[in-house]
Amino acid sequence: MEFKPKILGFLCNWCSYAGADLAGVSRIQYSPNIRIIRVMCSGRVDPIFIAEGFSRKIDGILVLGCHPGDCHYISGNYEAEMKMNMLSKLLKFIGFSERLRLDWVSASEGNKFAQIVNEFNDHICNLGPSPIRNEELELKLSEDFAAIKSVLSDSRLRILVSKERELIEKGNVYNEIVPKEHFNRILDDALYNEYIRRKILQKIKLQGKSVPEISKEVEIEPHKVLKHIVTLRQRGLVDLDAIHEEIPTFISIEE
Repeated sequence: MEFKPKILGFLCNWCSYAGADLAGVSRIQYSPNIRIIRVMCSGRVDPIFIAEGFSRKIDGILVLGCHPGDCHYISGNYEAEMKMNMLSKLLKFIGFSERLRLDWVSASEGNKFAQIVNEFNDHICNLGPSPIRNEELELKLSEDFAAIKSVLSDSRLRILVSKERELIEKGNVYNEIVPKEHFNRILDDALYNEYIRRKILQKIKLQGKSVPEISKEVEIEPHKVLKHIVTLRQRGLVDLDAIHEEIPTFISIEE
């Protein structure tokens, strides 16, 4: 049976949605596999929406906004770019980053809209169905997406991402410009560490476990697990559960 991907598109009201409308009235053909959600601005697309879409077996997601510099709300598309960059880094941990695309379409670019949709449709067809459709992978990937959504809800990370342009273009409180490569390294480390911490919290949510047990389940070295446990205890998210034969177990106390 021929694979027909389920593609979700978030289109900004002022440019890309108008471009899609132009493609329609101009009778420009494009893949019918896309389902469109109109938003007032691409900057209003919360990454959690996209993670939720993937967790519900959507094969690919497009986010289309105004060209940089042409945003109806001045900087909304720049905010979208920063958010999608953060999300793409997280999706890379579980092999979903290639299923997300951010691009720009103006109200007069009906042809470009159709081209992007067709290209993305072909790209998803080549990738095949979402791995979460596989019954053997569904539980694990559902847990992975739950961890990703938890990371995306972290206010500290959201603040860090919101400061990206300011730090790179204007500098920090000491007027020091932060090189983009340096900022990306900081963001990469922060996202990875928070993702692992959320995975640890999942593993000890219902039952206390030792560091070696957690290490085996999240597939990282025990000494790294211990460092994350210390951080989570400092945040009040983990506590000592019990001690068996001098081996401590830890349990999540996250509300």
